Amino acid sequence: MERSLSMELVRITEAAAIASSKWMGRGLKNEADDAATEAMRKVFDTIPMQGVVVIGEGEMDEAPMLYIGEELGSGDGPEVDVAVDPVEGTNIVAAGGWNAIAVLAIADRGNLLNAPDMYMDKIAVGPESVGKIDIDAPVIDNLRAVAKAKNKDIEDVVATILDRPRHAQVIKEIREAGARIKLINDGDIAGAINTAFDQTGVDILFGTGGAPEGVIAAVGLKCLGGEIQGKLKPQDDAERQRCIDMGLEVDKVLMMDDLVKGDDAIFAATGITDGELLRGVQLKGSFAESHTLVMRAKSGTVRFVEGRHSLKKKPDLVMKD
Repeated sequence: MERSLSMELVRITEAAAIASSKWMGRGLKNEADDAATEAMRKVFDTIPMQGVVVIGEGEMDEAPMLYIGEELGSGDGPEVDVAVDPVEGTNIVAAGGWNAIAVLAIADRGNLLNAPDMYMDKIAVGPESVGKIDIDAPVIDNLRAVAKAKNKDIEDVVATILDRPRHAQVIKEIREAGARIKLINDGDIAGAINTAFDQTGVDILFGTGGAPEGVIAAVGLKCLGGEIQGKLKPQDDAERQRCIDMGLEVDKVLMMDDLVKGDDAIFAATGITDGELLRGVQLKGSFAESHTLVMRAKSGTVRFVEGRHSLKKKPDLVMKD
């Protein structure tokens, strides 16, 4: 892939974040998602690539745009898989909460797992703990491994996990081990990525979230030298059959190279609301300010990009009530 694609992806997530941010705290999550999706789609059309959505807003009959199988880009340039979440954390945006992001990832064609829209059990860590974790091991063993890898007492380790009733037992085990917990309401892509940055204070992610989000997080962690492991968790016979139809082994532990193959992948995320890693969009009347993380696995380059955008010159980003 061309190196210049990294900054092109920034343009896409910036547009989505700005468009969605105008709905922050208004209690309208669908409107926030629609605004981000529409903004992303318009910018995608200008990008020199031949993209196909492998993870998007749903199947063709469920999503008007950015649906699985949709072709994106100008039709020139590299052939790539696209994984996209215009708003990770629609409920967060609706409530004006913490850590909502606009996020996407690309890799060479055929290199991203076409993950079904179902639950995936996940464990994720940053670079120091790579090779030390095991999704099938007890919670306390993984906490001890991370503590040793990061030269910490287990009491100093911080685990992050979605605040859901299904995680009650895992939360109990983390607390009994003596580790600390940062519960998150939504957004486990951000939670997984945060494990690779010291300033977030997060050491490990546990828990069950969306399988598509697991693939996007895997791209980010591949860029950062981190690790994520996952196991698909179908909730009924129909979901189990869908895995079989897609050639996926339900009980298999999905490692990094199962989720994203090769070494050429790009990840970009722009903050919609404030988070540990990214600041949210700031609206300043005639302009907006954005904060974006963009990374490329092949070079190991990690950039934080601050943007200032004239809303007068970008009328498509102005909210339409």
